[in-house]
Amino acid sequence: MSQIDILSKHNIDKLIKGDRRSLAKAITLVESTLPTDREKSQQLLEKILPHSGNSMRVGITGIPGVGKSTFIETFGLFLLSLGKKVAVLAVDPSSPVAGGSILGDKTRMEYLSREEHAYIRPSPSGGALGGVAHKTRETMLLCEAAGYDVILVETVGVGQSEYEVAGMVDFFLVLMLPNAGDELQGIKKGILELADSIVINKADGESINMAQQTKRHYLNAFQLLQHGAFWAPKVVTCSALENENIEDVWNMVVEYFNLAKKHRAVDSAKSGESMSSFDEKRANQNKAWMWKLIREMLDLRLKQNSAVQNAWPSLEASVVKGELAPYSAAKQIMDVFS
Repeated sequence: MSQIDILSKHNIDKLIKGDRRSLAKAITLVESTLPTDREKSQQLLEKILPHSGNSMRVGITGIPGVGKSTFIETFGLFLLSLGKKVAVLAVDPSSPVAGGSILGDKTRMEYLSREEHAYIRPSPSGGALGGVAHKTRETMLLCEAAGYDVILVETVGVGQSEYEVAGMVDFFLVLMLPNAGDELQGIKKGILELADSIVINKADGESINMAQQTKRHYLNAFQLLQHGAFWAPKVVTCSALENENIEDVWNMVVEYFNLAKKHRAVDSAKSGESMSSFDEKRANQNKAWMWKLIREMLDLRLKQNSAVQNAWPSLEASVVKGELAPYSAAKQIMDVFS
């Protein structure tokens, strides 16, 4: 089946019915940077949009060595035992040489990858900020259309640009190690403000007492921050390796979703129509996504404009030589473009 075929009604129906091959090809099309494929991918997304939006989107991040892959595999297997269909969008750091993924998530989640109702899609970050691939949002929609109940987005790691992750999921979970004596392990205040929960992994063996101490440290840190109207971030401990307290993590996520859908947003719409906090968050994320796409399209049109292409080299050279201020050069380029 070619990428063009995926737009046919027959193959879109196969995608919606959960055909894995159709889903894989659809994601490949969406991830393509070719101009012709971009247009086709937008047509595809418009067709599957009515079938999307019904999943629970959970972002999972954490410092290197915290055991993200082990946690996601154990967590994913638990969700499968509940009858859920689980998609894992595991974003690998991109190779600076070849540009592809360098870790190989299917190798790191050996048991989960064998399951019929689990779908793992490793995608290179491509240097994108926030530890997520450029097309993670679009891929989520495709997985939802294919019938996956829970979408787990594993990110590259903790950093300032992790705002990108929190801006596309419903629940943002930060994994940490049981090491309370390390000044909260250098976690940035911004991550604490974004986190809906901190899960202390590897709370087993000799680390159990330390994990409880770490839990108290994070709870104290959360008390210094302001939170939403309906949810105070929680701190739980678990051991993905020993498969302990994984159910507690899921129950916490479910509790958040139930509260978010029950709680009515106060100033959610100027028209006076009320909506749940869950719907309001999704709406705001879609709005932010729209403006992000507008900026990307403007940038693409700017670079493709022939007048800009002619003016660009000389203006850039003048800036490099210090003969022209960057602002003046940018203004001249925009004047040419307009």
